[in-house]
Amino acid sequence: MARELTDILLSRGKIDRGGLQRATHLRSVSGEPIHRILPRLGLVSEEDMAVALAESLGIGLARTGDFPSEPLLGDRVAVDFLRQSRVLPIAESAAEIRVAMADPLDGYAIEALRLLVDKPVRPVVAVPAELDRQIDRLYGDGRAAEAERMRQAAQQARPVDTQDVERLKDMASGAPVIRLVNRMISEAVTRRASDIHIEPFEGALRLRFRIDGLLRPVEPPPLELHQGIVSRVKVMAGLDIVERRLAQDGRCKISVEGRDIDLRVSIVPTLHGEAVVLRILDRAQAPLDFARLGFADTPLKRLTDALEHGNGIVLVTGPTGSGKTTTLYAALQRLNGPERKIVTVEDPIEYQMPGVNQIQVNPRIGLGFANILRSVLRHDPDIIMVGEIRDVETARIAVQAALTGHLVLSTLHTNSAAGAITRLVDMGVESYLLTSALRAIVAQRLVRTLCPHCRVAYSETSEMLRAVGLAPAPLPPEPLSLAAVRARRPVLYRAKGCGQCNGGGYVGRSSVAEVLPMTESIRRLVLDRVDAPEIERAARAEGMRTMREDGLAKAVDGQTTLEEVLRVTQAE
Repeated sequence: MARELTDILLSRGKIDRGGLQRATHLRSVSGEPIHRILPRLGLVSEEDMAVALAESLGIGLARTGDFPSEPLLGDRVAVDFLRQSRVLPIAESAAEIRVAMADPLDGYAIEALRLLVDKPVRPVVAVPAELDRQIDRLYGDGRAAEAERMRQAAQQARPVDTQDVERLKDMASGAPVIRLVNRMISEAVTRRASDIHIEPFEGALRLRFRIDGLLRPVEPPPLELHQGIVSRVKVMAGLDIVERRLAQDGRCKISVEGRDIDLRVSIVPTLHGEAVVLRILDRAQAPLDFARLGFADTPLKRLTDALEHGNGIVLVTGPTGSGKTTTLYAALQRLNGPERKIVTVEDPIEYQMPGVNQIQVNPRIGLGFANILRSVLRHDPDIIMVGEIRDVETARIAVQAALTGHLVLSTLHTNSAAGAITRLVDMGVESYLLTSALRAIVAQRLVRTLCPHCRVAYSETSEMLRAVGLAPAPLPPEPLSLAAVRARRPVLYRAKGCGQCNGGGYVGRSSVAEVLPMTESIRRLVLDRVDAPEIERAARAEGMRTMREDGLAKAVDGQTTLEEVLRVTQAE
C-alpha cells in the first residue's frame, strides 16, 4: 500500500522525491507508517493525505455533510476512545456500521468497535482536523474539560516569581500548556483566522480570532494559565522569557494539519499583564494571484500594463489590513523569473519567496528603509519592493531608483489612489519628479465574500439603489408587467449562515480596487498641483472605476453584500 500511496502523491505533485526520501529514511528508523510521517513532517497536508489514502485503499472519503447531527452510539462508547483513536461512527444499518477514521489502517480501533456493536465495521477516511471538530461538536468540547484540569493544577502550584527563569521555562514546556497553545493555533488556522489576540483583564482572560477582518470571541483559557501561555509563546518565538516590561517581537514556524505555518509574534505590556497577538501567515490561505485576489479584468489590465513597463513606481494604497502587501507579493510572483533580480526591503518579511532577495528592516541598528535602499541600488536589481514609504527620504530614493531604470513597488497609507499623489507632494517630493516616476497607483479594500451555499437573493428599494449609484433603468413609456419592472432592478444578496460557513454567512475576502494610471492629462494636473478630488474626476472621465463602483459590481454579481461594500468604502 505504501508504494501505491506515494505514487499517487508523486503523480499529483503533492510531494517531491527529496521529501519522500526524508520520510522513507525516518520510517526505516522509527517504524512509523509513511501515511503518518508525511503530514507530521509538513510534507503533505492532512487533506491531501486523506484523499490519497481513500484512493489507495479504495474506500470512501468523509466530507462535512456525511457526519451525523446526533451521536450514533451515545453512551455505549467512551469519548476518550474516540478522541485518542480518532474514529467516529457516522452511519449504522442492520448489516454494518460506517466509521470515519483518521487512520483507516488502525486495526485495533476497528476490532474494538466491531466487538462493541457486534457487526462489521466499514471504515472511511476523514481529515483528522475535521474529525476532531466533529467529535467536539457531538460529544462536547474536550478543551473545556482540559482547561478545568489545568486551572486546578495552576491553582495548586505556587505563584511564579518573574525572575525565576527555570520555573518559567518549566511552566512553558509543560505538556498541558503546549497542548493548549498548539490547539489554539490549530483551531485558528482551521477557522481561517489571520490573527490570534490573547488579552488579560482584571479577573479574566480574553481570546479572540480575527476572521475575514472581524474579531470573533472564542472560549478563553483560565486566567491562571496566562503566564504559562505567554511564556510558551516566548519560547516558540525565541524571545526573552523573563522580560515583562518591554514590548517584544519575533516569529516562529509551526506545523498545523500537515503544512508549515509562519507566526509573527507581538507581545506588549498592559495594565493587567502581557497581551499577545499572533499573526498567522499561511501561504495556503493567501493566494498570490491577482484573479484569486478579486481583481476585475479592467483594473487588472491597467495594473499589469504598469508592471510590464520595467521601470517607474507602482504604489498600492489603503489602510492597515486592506491587503496591500499581499497585492505586492502577487505582483512579485508574476514578475519573478531567472532573468530578473528582485530585492525587497520589508518590515517585517511576511512571506518567504524563492528566488527573491528579502531584507528585514532593523532601525535599532541603523538599518532603516532609506539606508538599505542606498545599498540595494549598488546590487544592480531590476525590481525593488519597499514595504512602505514612510518618510520623504525613502520617497526620494524610490523616485530616483525609478528614474534610473528600476521598477519600484511600494505601499502608502492614503484613502484613495488620487490621494497618494497629493500625499507624496505634501511629503516634499517634487511634482515634476512624480510625473516622470509614477506608473500607476492602486487603492484597495477587502470585502467579505458571501457563502455560495446559503446566500439569499432580494430586491433593494429604489431609494437605496439611487443613493448608492445603482438606480434601476428608467421605465419605457409603454406599460410593463410587475415582473418586467422587477427584472429591471438589480438582484442583490444578503448573508444567512449555514454549516459550510460556520453560521457566519461569509467565506473569505476579496479585494475591491481602483487603479489610476499616470496618463498625460493626469500628469498635467499633477504639475498644476491640483487637489485629489480633481485628479479623481479626471481619472474617472478616462475610465477609472472607483473602489465603491468595483464593490457594487461585485455585490450585483453576488460575490458580496451591499452592506459590506458600504462598510469598507465609507471614506468615499
